[in-house]
Amino acid sequence: MLNYFYRDTIKSFLGKEPSQIIGEISLSDNFDTRNTQSQAWDAQIEILKNALIDFDGEIFFEFSIPRMGRRVDVLLVIQNIIFVVEFKVGETKFQRHDIDQVWDYALDLKNFHKPSHDLVLIPILVATHAKSSSPEISTTSHDDGLFIPIKTNKLDLRKTLVLSVQFQGEDNSIDGDRYSSGSYAPTPTIIEAALSLYSKHSVDEITRNDASAKNLTETTSFISDLIDRANKEKKKYICFVTGVPGAGKTLVGLNVATEHLNHQNGDASVYLSGNAPLVTILQEALARDNVRREKKRGNKLTKSRARASVKTFIQNIHHYRDEYLRDKKAPIDHVAIFDEAQRAWTKKQTSNFMKRRKGIDDFDSSEPEFLISCLDRHDDWALIICLVGGGQEINTGEAGISEWLKAIKERFNNWEVFISPNLTETEYEAEDAISKLNKVTKVHLNEKLHLSVSMRSFRAENLSKFVKYLLDLDKDKATQSLASISNKYPVVITRDLKKAKSWLKKQARGSERYGLVVSSQAERLKPFAVDVKSPMNPIHYFLNDKNDVRSSYYLEQVATEFHIQGLELDWSCIMWDGDLRYSESGWKTHSFRGSKWQNIHKKERQTYLKNAYRVLLTRARQGMIIVVPEGNEEDHTRKPEYYDPTFNYLKSIGIPIIE
Repeated sequence: MLNYFYRDTIKSFLGKEPSQIIGEISLSDNFDTRNTQSQAWDAQIEILKNALIDFDGEIFFEFSIPRMGRRVDVLLVIQNIIFVVEFKVGETKFQRHDIDQVWDYALDLKNFHKPSHDLVLIPILVATHAKSSSPEISTTSHDDGLFIPIKTNKLDLRKTLVLSVQFQGEDNSIDGDRYSSGSYAPTPTIIEAALSLYSKHSVDEITRNDASAKNLTETTSFISDLIDRANKEKKKYICFVTGVPGAGKTLVGLNVATEHLNHQNGDASVYLSGNAPLVTILQEALARDNVRREKKRGNKLTKSRARASVKTFIQNIHHYRDEYLRDKKAPIDHVAIFDEAQRAWTKKQTSNFMKRRKGIDDFDSSEPEFLISCLDRHDDWALIICLVGGGQEINTGEAGISEWLKAIKERFNNWEVFISPNLTETEYEAEDAISKLNKVTKVHLNEKLHLSVSMRSFRAENLSKFVKYLLDLDKDKATQSLASISNKYPVVITRDLKKAKSWLKKQARGSERYGLVVSSQAERLKPFAVDVKSPMNPIHYFLNDKNDVRSSYYLEQVATEFHIQGLELDWSCIMWDGDLRYSESGWKTHSFRGSKWQNIHKKERQTYLKNAYRVLLTRARQGMIIVVPEGNEEDHTRKPEYYDPTFNYLKSIGIPIIE
C-alpha cells in the first residue's frame, strides 16, 4: 500500500480554500512546512484549480514512491488515466533531469505497483513559466500504457489534460481506494537497496514481498535468529547462503550489516567483499547520499567524512585481511558477512601474494582459513555468513566454496555449520567437502539459506536458467526458456554495434541505465572503438548521469565481468568476441597474446571464461542485445569463422535478429 499526504475528490478540492488544503497536507506527516514549501504548494493549488474545472476524479498530493525515496507532487485519477504530475515552480525551461524525474516516477508505478500494471499512465512535467506550446501526446514502442512525458506550462495544463483524455480516455473510471491501496512490490538495484537500508528502511519496504520472493525475508530472518542464538549461547556459527544470479544475496548481507551498525550492542557486523568495484561504488553512493541528506538538513558534511563512516560496515575483504594481519586482537565485529565467498583465494594464491606484495615469506593459509581465524579470536561468540554464487568464479586463484569447508574441517571444527541444501549441486563443487565436514562437526542443512528467485530481473525471473542452458549448449531447453521470458524480457542479437546502441537508447526510458559490457579477454574489438585495456572508473560508469561522457550512458566506456559482477544495468549490450567460440563439439576458449589468439588449455581458465559470459549475460534487469561482430577476411585475428558459428548458434535458439 502506498501513502500520500492529501487525497480528495476533484470536486471537493475545487471547493476548498488553498490554506485549508495546505493545512491538511502539512498535518499528514510533519512535512516540511517552511515558507518555500508552502509557497510551492500554494502555486500548485492555484494552477490545478484553474486546470481541473469540470473534471471528475480524484487528486493526491505527495504520493509516495518508496523505492526512490521520493514523492510525486500530484497524482490525478481521471476516467481511466493516471496522471503523474511534477511541478517545477518558477522554471522557464524543461530540463532533461526533470523530464527523467517524472518519467521515473511513472515507470516505478508501472513496473512495481500492481494496480498500475494494466492502466494508462501519463507523466506531465509542468515548468510553470516555460513558453507556451502544443502538448505532444504519444506512447512508446513498449506498448505498456505508459506515455512519453508531456511538457507543459501552468497556462496550458488544462489543455494538456483535455487533449489527453480525448486521446486516450474512456468512460470507465478507476477506483481510487483500490488504486492507492494496491500492492507495491519493487525490485531495487543493489545501489538503491544499499541507500534505502542505510537510511533505516527495512528489507520488506524496498523489495518484493509476493509469494515467489518470500524467501528473501525468510533468509534474513533466519540469519538474524542465528545471530541472537550465537550471542546468547556463546557459540560460533558459520552459514552458507546460496542463490541464483540476482536473487538478493548481497541484499541479504547488506540488510544484516545495516541492522547491526551499533557497536555498543556487542553484535556489530561488517559486510566484506573481494569485489573491489562493488565495494567502491557502494561506498561512494552512500557517501554522496549522506552529503545530500545533510545538505538538505542545512548541515555541511564533507565527502571524506561521509565515506569514512560508510567504511565502518562496508569494506574490501583484502583491506580487512591486511588490518588483522597487523592487529592480532579480535575484530570489533562479532558478525562478518563475506559476499561472493566462492571468490576467496586459495592457499597458493594467498601465499604468493603475501610473499610478493607484503614481504611475508611464511604465510601458509588460504584466504578462507585466515578470515575464519580472525573471527575465531573472539573468546565468546561469532557468526560468519558466506554468500555464495554458483558458477561465478572468474579469476585465477579463486578457491570456490570447498576451500571454506576444508578450513573448517581441518582447523575450526568447533564451529557449527549451517548450509543451504543447494550447496551440494554440481555448480558449487562442494558435495565431497560437505560429506567430509559432516564427520567432524555439526552440519545443518536448511532450505531457508537458498534464494531461488531472481530479484534483479523483475521482468524475467528465469533469466539465469536461460543463460545456464545457453552456456551448457542445451539448445532445446535454451529455446524453451527463451520463449518463456521473451514476452517480458527482450533478448535480441545483431552484428552491427551502431544498431545495438540505437536499440538500447530506444528501450531505455527516464533514467534507466544502459551500457556496454564485454569479456575481459575480448581484445579484438578495438576496430569498434572498444578497448578492454583502456582504464575505466566504475564509479563514473555506474553512478554518473547522462551528461557525463564517462558514464555508461555515453556507450563509450565498457565494463568487464570484473567491473560489473554483483551490479546491474537496466539494459545491456554484450559484445561477443572471438575469445569464446561456439562449435558442435563444445565451446572453444581463447586468449589473445601478442598478435594472435591462443587456445586456453587449462580447465580452470576455460571455466573462468565461460563464467565471465555467465556474469555478463545476467546483468540486465529489463533486457539485452548481444552483438556478435562480422568477421573480416583481411584480418587474421578477426576471421569470420571466429564469429559466425556463435551468431548462428544464438540465432538457432530463437533469439530475434535486429537487422
